[in-house]
Amino acid sequence: MSHRHLIAFVFATALICQSFGSGDRVLGQDATLDAPSSSDVVEDQFIYKTVTDDSSGKSTELFVDWTRPADWSAEDSRPAAVFFHGGGWTGGKPGQFALHSKELAGHGMVCFRVKYRLLGKKSKTPPDNCVEDASDAFRYIRANASKFGIDPKRMASGGGSAGGHLAAYLGTMDDQVVDGASRKPAAMLLFNPVYDNGPGGWGTARVGDEFAKYSPAHNITKDDPPSIVFLGTKDNLIPVATAERFRDDCKEVGVRSELHLYEGQPHGFFNAKKTDGGGKIYRDTMEKTVAFLKSLDWIE
Repeated sequence: MSHRHLIAFVFATALICQSFGSGDRVLGQDATLDAPSSSDVVEDQFIYKTVTDDSSGKSTELFVDWTRPADWSAEDSRPAAVFFHGGGWTGGKPGQFALHSKELAGHGMVCFRVKYRLLGKKSKTPPDNCVEDASDAFRYIRANASKFGIDPKRMASGGGSAGGHLAAYLGTMDDQVVDGASRKPAAMLLFNPVYDNGPGGWGTARVGDEFAKYSPAHNITKDDPPSIVFLGTKDNLIPVATAERFRDDCKEVGVRSELHLYEGQPHGFFNAKKTDGGGKIYRDTMEKTVAFLKSLDWIE
């Protein structure tokens, strides 16, 4: 039995009554930056779905890495964040938000990082698989909230760049309840999200005239959750005007949306790295994220 099959088996039969073991897997970020130590959090992995390629017949297991406080219990009802990595729908790894997850776990949250199917870099196919996997993962986690020790009514979606698109997609598109589980988050944590996929926006070559099916900026309603957005003013993919319009359109329908601009910063500025003066920008975005979650009464 493979390692992932074993984890899936344990998850399905005895999950969450005990700790599976801890690890300090921090991928895509600088693990030396300030964050709770590995003794303060527990990290594990489970499979949320298996997909089969129609042409090759090959099956692929899609997993979620999750991080929880060391004092976590399945009987808890903690707030949660479900993160989606960036990479233009064609690349990236869930570990991009490993450090964010550890830090939020230090505030009592349970955090999840989703592996989703990627598109071919040379293809022009729309991100149907990406949004389907994001939806399925969010529903799976919510449907199993009692096993994960989380509150299904306090689940945030989060992500950066294309992952920010997926997080915003879940928050703005019409909800689709499957087997009693909703994909609608109660808050959105968005790091330079490519949430305008319409004419002049990002990803238009893939979505074409059907942009309204994918573009969060074109689907804002009064039923959307509150959001916090981080953007560098020198982002080459997302104009400041796009972010300001998203914020203003949200406010127009009575939805809270915070926008934090970082002067002179490029796309991807929010990632933790030593070149950022020891992680000053990362630290600032996390402090604002924590303040946002505190304002929702999710954490203390």
